[in-house]
Amino acid sequence: MKTNQHIYTKQFGLICLSSLFFSASYNMLIPELPNYLSELGGSEYKGFIIALFTLTAALSRPISGKLTDTIGRKPVLIFGVIVCVISGLFYPILSSVSGFLLLRLLHGFSTGFSPTAIAAYVSDIIPKNKLGEAMGIQGLCFSIGLALGPALGSYIKLYTNYDVFFYSSSFLALMSIVLIANLKESLKYTQKFRCKDLKITKSDILAKEALPAAYITFCIYVGFGVILTLIPDWSEHLGIKNKGTFFIAFTMASVFVRIIAGKISDTFGREIVIKTGLIVLIIALFLLGYLTTKNGMLAAAVVYGFAMGILSPTINAWTIELSDPLRKGKSIATMYIALETGIGLGALFSGWYYQDAVGRIPVTFYCCAFTATLGLLYMLFYNKNTGELIAQ
Repeated sequence: MKTNQHIYTKQFGLICLSSLFFSASYNMLIPELPNYLSELGGSEYKGFIIALFTLTAALSRPISGKLTDTIGRKPVLIFGVIVCVISGLFYPILSSVSGFLLLRLLHGFSTGFSPTAIAAYVSDIIPKNKLGEAMGIQGLCFSIGLALGPALGSYIKLYTNYDVFFYSSSFLALMSIVLIANLKESLKYTQKFRCKDLKITKSDILAKEALPAAYITFCIYVGFGVILTLIPDWSEHLGIKNKGTFFIAFTMASVFVRIIAGKISDTFGREIVIKTGLIVLIIALFLLGYLTTKNGMLAAAVVYGFAMGILSPTINAWTIELSDPLRKGKSIATMYIALETGIGLGALFSGWYYQDAVGRIPVTFYCCAFTATLGLLYMLFYNKNTGELIAQ
C-alpha cells in the first residue's frame, strides 16, 4: 500500500492530461455525426452511432481487464488511444454508410481499453484514503475533454470540413500518447504478452465482487446514452447553434463537484454519496424532459452536471474498494461493461423510438429518470456487509 499522502505528482498530472486529450478526441465527433450520417444517406441508423461504439467497448472490456492485470496498465492504455488515432484517419476514406458503421464498431475498442487502464493506473499510485479525491480529479479532466471536445468539434466543422474535423480527432489522440510516453509502468509484476492472453473464459468476464457498483453504473448511464444520441437534434430544435453547448454546461457544473464529492466519499463513505447523486440525477433527467426551452435545457444540463460530478468519482472509487487488489483491472472492466451496456441500450432505444420525431424526445428522458430511480431503490436496500439486497 502506498503511504505517501501527496497525490499531486507529475505522474498523476500527466495521466490526467492524457485522459483529457483522449476524451476530447472521440467525444468531439459526437455532435456532428448524426448530420454526417444523414448526409451519407443513413439517417435511420442514428441510434447505431453510439450503440455500435459501446458494443465493441463492452465486448472488449474482459480482454482489457485481463491484460491490464497481466501485461500492465500502460500498454493497454496506449493501445486504446492508437485505435482513436487510426479511426480518425479512416473516417474520410470509408465514406459510405456501411463503412461509417464499421468504423464506429472498430472505434469502440478505444474506450474498451484505455479507461480501464487509466483507472487501474491511478489506483496504483494513489493512497487508499485519497482515492475518491484522485478519481474526482481524473474524472474532472476526462469530463473537461468531454465538454471541450464537442464544442471544438462543432467549431472546426463550422469553419472547415469533415476531413479536417476527423483528422483533428486523430491529432488530439496522438497528443494523449505523447503525454504518457515516458511514464513508468505502475503494475509491480508484469508478464510478456502471449496470444493465449486474448482467450477469455467465463470467469474472466465479470468480477462478482464488483456487481453492485456495475448495476448502479448501468442505471446511471442509460440516460447518458440517450443524451449522446438525442441532445444534438434537441439542441438544434431549441435553436442552439453549437451542439456542444449542453456538454459544456453540464461539465462546467461538475468541475468542482467532482473533487468535493470525492473528498466527502473518502470521509463519510461511498454509499451515502451515491444515494445523494442518484436523487439529483433523477431530478435532472425529469427537468430535461419537462423544460422544453433553450434556457430550460441549459438549466437541466447544470443539474445533470451536479449529479454526474457526484456519482462518477464515487462509483469509480467504490468499484476499486470492492475489488480483489490483484484483479483491479477485472473489477474496473466489469463496471465499464455495465457503463457501455447502459449507454448502448440507451442509445439504441432512443434512436429506435425517436425516428426524427422531436416531440418524442421528452418521453425518453422520463424513461431515463425511471431507470435512475431503480438504481436509487437498489442502494436504499443494499447491504454493504453481504453485497446483497436486504431481505424484505
